[in-house]
Amino acid sequence: MTDTETPPTTPAPRALWLTLFVVLLADAMDLMDATIANVAAPTIVRDLGADERLIPWLGASYALALGSLLVLGGRLGDRFGQRRTFLVGLIGFIVGSALAGIAPSPAALLAGRVVQGVFGALLIPQGMAIMAATFPKPMLRTAFAVFAPMLGVFAVAGPIVGGILIDADLLGLQWRPIFLINILLGGVALVLALRYLPATPGDRSTTIDLAGSALLAAALFGLIFGLVNGSSDGWSVAPIASLVVGLGLLAAFARRQTRADEPLLPRRLLANRGFSAGLVVGLCVFASFSGLMYVISLFLQLGLGFSPTRTAVNLIPLTVGIIIGSAIAHALIVRLGRRMVLAGMLTTLIGIGALLLVVVEAGLDATWWQLLIATTIIGIAAGVSFNSVFNTAMGDVGADEAGAASGSLSAIQQVANGIGSALVTTIFIGSLSSGAASAMTTTLLVLLGVAAVCLLAVPLLPRAAVAIDE
Repeated sequence: MTDTETPPTTPAPRALWLTLFVVLLADAMDLMDATIANVAAPTIVRDLGADERLIPWLGASYALALGSLLVLGGRLGDRFGQRRTFLVGLIGFIVGSALAGIAPSPAALLAGRVVQGVFGALLIPQGMAIMAATFPKPMLRTAFAVFAPMLGVFAVAGPIVGGILIDADLLGLQWRPIFLINILLGGVALVLALRYLPATPGDRSTTIDLAGSALLAAALFGLIFGLVNGSSDGWSVAPIASLVVGLGLLAAFARRQTRADEPLLPRRLLANRGFSAGLVVGLCVFASFSGLMYVISLFLQLGLGFSPTRTAVNLIPLTVGIIIGSAIAHALIVRLGRRMVLAGMLTTLIGIGALLLVVVEAGLDATWWQLLIATTIIGIAAGVSFNSVFNTAMGDVGADEAGAASGSLSAIQQVANGIGSALVTTIFIGSLSSGAASAMTTTLLVLLGVAAVCLLAVPLLPRAAVAIDE
């Protein structure tokens, strides 16, 4: 039995391009909100009179809610129809943005970020599914060719727009417009979506593992809460108990995945050694880069005294590097396979090492061109790694499992972003008592160690990789 939505027909070209615009706008809000807190964090903490322990949770609260529910969001779209689920997710995301923008306290702000993440998990998976179901194949290839570079533009825009809005202090609102702007962007997307987004059928027979989703979300929260609190406040009973509970819930989730009729993570995929290794390497890579980018922003503001706008400008080379690295990976991934992952990880070590050298030698007197060289190398490493890890992980995945594998990898990416932003920034904040340069040195040494460990798992990846645009 299917949903009452009308089965998709091929809309007119104008409607298809407007559909692409709506999907891009939704992804723009997601990407900007994932990165905008990097620049805004110090201003938010000062304005709310909060403790610096709030900083790790500004990004983690959003990313963990989104990542832990992303696969579930895709299943809900399959069951109830992608258009309907997209609209619910978009409306909820706008509401969450408004709650974050008017938040009177740290707790209210984090609640708004969680609401954004929860409804973002409904919103984000649906756009690509709608496009794949309704676009003719030649037009779909053209749309994807537009899609990839625009995502790079959005990644650049997040910190820049955030820095400009904060320094502009519109109506005396300081940091709040970085979230309130989603009311305008989301409102435009909603109007266009109601008019042009094509209907897609839902399948009411689709099974949704709500218990598994709840176990995963609770396990992730317990683990991250324990690690962050233990690192910042000391290893008392509360963080240790949180870790124990989190590990127990994670074990319960793993057990359920072996028994559920429709597990969130398909069992055949988890039994695939190359794919499982890709999940582990991807978790390390995205967590490391997410934390590193957040900490670079904090170092520029808390250490070098940069304004939010100046910080955003100094992050542009990093994002440009990501675009360059992505282009390199796109050109070489099929030819080099997992050797491309190795190249990305080695470049990561070089980039982190270059930044460490700048911090150790120049400290708080580091110049813009020293930072530019190091951050550009880090950006190139990130672009190569982001694209090559997941496409290599898909190298041994069958065509019938490609959709589930891609969804699982996307969820891991979001979870890793939350873990990285929380843990790496906690290390930095916890070391600030000895000075910003010392805190940055400690953080970079830890990340060098993580990158070195990631190298050990590269031989477990499939030798070949799928093309990035497949």
